[in-house]
Amino acid sequence: MKLSRILPLILLTALLSACVGPDKIQSSAPPAPDGVKIGAPYKIAGKWYTPADDPAYNRVGIASWYGADFHNKQTANGEIYDMNALSAAHTTLPMPSYVRVTNLENNRSLILRVNDRGPFVANRLIDVSRRGAQLLGFERRGTTRVRVEALSGPDAPVMVARSDVPPPLQKQEVGRVAVQTLEILDPGPQQRESTQLASLNPLLEEGDDIFVQVGAYSQIGPASRVMSGVSYIGDTGVESIILNGRKLYRVRIGPLNTTTVANAALQQLLELGHNTAKVVFD
Repeated sequence: MKLSRILPLILLTALLSACVGPDKIQSSAPPAPDGVKIGAPYKIAGKWYTPADDPAYNRVGIASWYGADFHNKQTANGEIYDMNALSAAHTTLPMPSYVRVTNLENNRSLILRVNDRGPFVANRLIDVSRRGAQLLGFERRGTTRVRVEALSGPDAPVMVARSDVPPPLQKQEVGRVAVQTLEILDPGPQQRESTQLASLNPLLEEGDDIFVQVGAYSQIGPASRVMSGVSYIGDTGVESIILNGRKLYRVRIGPLNTTTVANAALQQLLELGHNTAKVVFD
């Protein structure tokens, strides 16, 4: 072969090698894969896990959270983990998918996006992001008992625990005034604490309105001050109710259009220190 033909081939080979060599590094995160990833059975620390699409998934167990050690690292479905986002890791649910996680210690509830695998420690049920743990109220504690329910999407109806028996009175700081507060969820026809059901019908029905309840107070003065302090978040009102023969003043924001808007309002209230605020509906 003539030298005039060999030299162009050498140059072409060198050019192609440069395109795929070690100097060609992808600096941005890979795009999230299209569709939903379920995956094949896998084994971790001697235990087998079988991923599955389970729309009726409803389990009670222990939740933990993961944060800085995994922040900005790749998740199991190719996304980048953000500890400040509302996401979660689960051993078998599809990725991505959505779950409602309810802290059974305080009845706070969040909708989280499953985009990672885990946890693989001590038979824990789910790992939530640090932000999820903050809003669910167990960041400092580290773990808590939760209910995890599969959802059809991020705007699925919010379910809240309802009870005929109100929780005990607690002191809450409203500005500089310590007042007695009582968080109330109006009793509903359906209860969600039965562990015999594999899935539960959503409590949100056509015609129901979504609210974020800041709290309920024994006196109108503290209730009015709370209403004034949170009114910039949305339409806020005080209404009187009678519970077990006792008159209380309930502060609510709403009605709101979607659960996404309600969750955003709830987050603002929690950041303001209203730790008993919850999403409710009538």
